[in-house]
Amino acid sequence: MGKLFGVYPYAFRDKGLLHNALTHSSYANENRDKGAQSNERLEFLGDSVLGLICAETIYKEYSGLPEGDLTKLRAAIVCESSLYEFACSIGLGEHLLLGRGERAGGGASRPSVLADAVEAVLAALYLDGGMEAARGFILDFIRQKAADTVRAGRVIDYKTTLQEIVQKNHEETLQYRLKEERGPDHDKRFVIEVLINSNVLAQGEGRSKKQAEQAAARAALELMGQ
Repeated sequence: MGKLFGVYPYAFRDKGLLHNALTHSSYANENRDKGAQSNERLEFLGDSVLGLICAETIYKEYSGLPEGDLTKLRAAIVCESSLYEFACSIGLGEHLLLGRGERAGGGASRPSVLADAVEAVLAALYLDGGMEAARGFILDFIRQKAADTVRAGRVIDYKTTLQEIVQKNHEETLQYRLKEERGPDHDKRFVIEVLINSNVLAQGEGRSKKQAEQAAARAALELMGQ
């Protein structure tokens, strides 16, 4: 099996899908008499395919993050600058079909053009080989981008940070315990205690247990001078 863009082991059954994904509107406009179609419709679908793959991945791999932080993390991964970075890493610009004016104006390296093309290629993979084909194309990048974003502190998983510190001393154990639950079902509040070696170190409050655990871990880190 050949490698798509020299990096991903996949062979399209319908090569027309890939051709469409790589066709910029400027090329399509110049070649309408040949039946050329732009990748804009595929880009529309690819945006949703990317969003689902990203959301599913970070939901599973960052179980301690509350909904608000998951939203921030997803936004950091699917933004234009991130997709541009991915496109550059696989040399996507070299394969794009661009109109003469667009190519002369640097379209092959334009962030918006490349980011849109990534989404179009994802849609083409999805239509040709299903979600697994699309996921395999970009999953490693999503995981790495998520890890880099969290590590840089733009989205902080306080529970993971606290766990890593505690694990350095093998004699210490880390535990979270529900202290209080109050309020009506539509407006619950949870108070969680974080314990080290069965001793309460700090506590946090939130609208969900996971949110309260993150708040407790953050409070504990502050007490530890982190």
